[in-house]
Amino acid sequence: MTRPPTAAQRRLIDAADPVTGRLRGTEAQLAALVKRGLAFRHPRPPHDHFLTPAGHRIREAEPPVPPKAEVPASGGVFAARIGGEEDPPKQGPARVREVHSAWQGLLELRRMTNPDGATDRPCGWERTHLVQAAALALEAAGHLPAGPESEGGYRVRATPQPEAVAVHDPDGGRLRACAATLEKAGWQVGEHTEPRTRARYLLASPRRA
Repeated sequence: MTRPPTAAQRRLIDAADPVTGRLRGTEAQLAALVKRGLAFRHPRPPHDHFLTPAGHRIREAEPPVPPKAEVPASGGVFAARIGGEEDPPKQGPARVREVHSAWQGLLELRRMTNPDGATDRPCGWERTHLVQAAALALEAAGHLPAGPESEGGYRVRATPQPEAVAVHDPDGGRLRACAATLEKAGWQVGEHTEPRTRARYLLASPRRA
């Protein structure tokens, strides 16, 4: 059985960018993680080090972080807008840049961790962070989330079904646009009707092939 990482190695793993898995540390520390199969050195300059799937599994074995801190970007803490937050981040050029950076990081993570290097299909990280992954795909495509008291805009929510999230929006046109965006991002999407309210919503799951 593989020995667990040391406390110092665990701190490096926990501090890695949760979207790209990019690591920071001394050459000796990074080399030790590579030797244990928990990291790899990118072949192209600047030859950064990233977590392997085994490294991601070690970090994700911990209890989940509250939603506001689950999808960091390279420049600091970033939270994907799931809709309906009480204190949403301010919209503007800075937010657009943060969202773009997080989405590009997620595409890079797909390329590095999907067995065939595909970027048009969700990766393992997205399957363990369904709500945040779907919300990031929507926000990166320019969709507007619902505000704290607004009925307009999307809301992404967890469901009892494995590997599925629900996307709500009272505007049917926006809901169909959300479906098109998620399908383009590699999700399987179906439109359903809430039995009691008759409201339409999407049920989306990461596509596997």
